[in-house]
Amino acid sequence: MNARSAIKEQIQRVREEAIVTAVNRLLATKGYDAMTVDEVAAEAGMAKASLYKLFTSKEELAGAAMVGVLDRALAFVDGLRSAADEAAESGQPMAALEQLKAVVRWAMRTQLEGQMPSLPAQNSNLSASLQSNDAYMDRLIALSNRLSIWITEAQTGGQLPAALPAELVLYTLFARACDPVLGLLKESGQYSDDQIIEWVTGTTFHGLAGPAAAPGATAAPIA
Repeated sequence: MNARSAIKEQIQRVREEAIVTAVNRLLATKGYDAMTVDEVAAEAGMAKASLYKLFTSKEELAGAAMVGVLDRALAFVDGLRSAADEAAESGQPMAALEQLKAVVRWAMRTQLEGQMPSLPAQNSNLSASLQSNDAYMDRLIALSNRLSIWITEAQTGGQLPAALPAELVLYTLFARACDPVLGLLKESGQYSDDQIIEWVTGTTFHGLAGPAAAPGATAAPIA
């Protein structure tokens, strides 16, 4: 590759990153249906025609954003796995349930920080586009497989009910990444992100009538 080609490729990569960053922010703040390609182009600082040279549709833009968030999720999970391996070697194994809770906390914090794309549950065009997106599907399957290992370990070890279908547990964990409860509590201005995350983590794994949903559950609302 000559110098000119390398520079051109680098410029394209920077443009793609700017577009994906813009899409991610708009999906997190406005949602897929309200987001427009014009807004993405303006946010990324380029002409709409230039954007279409890199991404041919709104569905493709959403797919790129989802690939990005799945990459971050996989990196977080792999970091947890490495930490768990080191802890096991030192004679202090980490419970599978605690690792699942850590993933849920990460997903919720990502949403509260405005970094989690919000996609509609029912949109045939978007669904078809994502299912045909190899990069998205490969990462989704990889993440599902990693979490499924911990789910199986937690059920085998009695940390989660063995009678529950593993798919139910997996989908419940995924649902926390787009849980509207988080945004509603944050918008009230009464609670900190840490309080919200611990409360919702508690109700996810123990239910509303279970043990205290989170440490500091009785803490006073923030000023």
